[in-house]
Amino acid sequence: MTTNKYKTSKQESEGEILPNKLNLNSKEDIEKAELEGFLYAYKILFDDLSPRTKFEVKYILKIHKLALGHLYDFAGKTRTVNISKGGFMFPPALALDNALKELDETILKSLPKNYNSEDQLIKDIAMVHAELLFIHPFREGNGRTARLLANLMAAKAGHKLLDLENFSKKKFDEYVKAVKLAASRDYSLMEKIIGSLF
Repeated sequence: MTTNKYKTSKQESEGEILPNKLNLNSKEDIEKAELEGFLYAYKILFDDLSPRTKFEVKYILKIHKLALGHLYDFAGKTRTVNISKGGFMFPPALALDNALKELDETILKSLPKNYNSEDQLIKDIAMVHAELLFIHPFREGNGRTARLLANLMAAKAGHKLLDLENFSKKKFDEYVKAVKLAASRDYSLMEKIIGSLF
């Protein structure tokens, strides 16, 4: 018996090994295929990055599709299951369309085309990162999609890449707390985290 990757409703319970296009059935093989997909997405998206690149929900779905489309049918689509992790319940699947629409209209569309202030860039990356992780729009790959987006935002503004992957592993509790604070629109801890990586 496998343990659930995330807790889901009984009607839509999935095991740790998610159904996949490559018929992989070991955790190691899945992790390798996911990593290869995200490396591919990094290459494509950084090659295409330009001053005209618009960070919007459509772009976030594209990131996910590029990274995991070779592996999962749900790549690039919002989740249809309710999930929780570590006792924290993410917004229900039925609320995702509204949550993503709000993210698009109130945050992403207001991002400046150019940054004159490193502080403002840090605040914007922190806000987008925390909100995206809080919304948790995908069945799998939310953290990696959000970290890739953060790096694309930094690179577009002419800054070095952020080592969020290692930070999230080394200081997991602090990272999770920063995401939970996004529920009340408090991005101060995530700003501190992003700022420490600049």
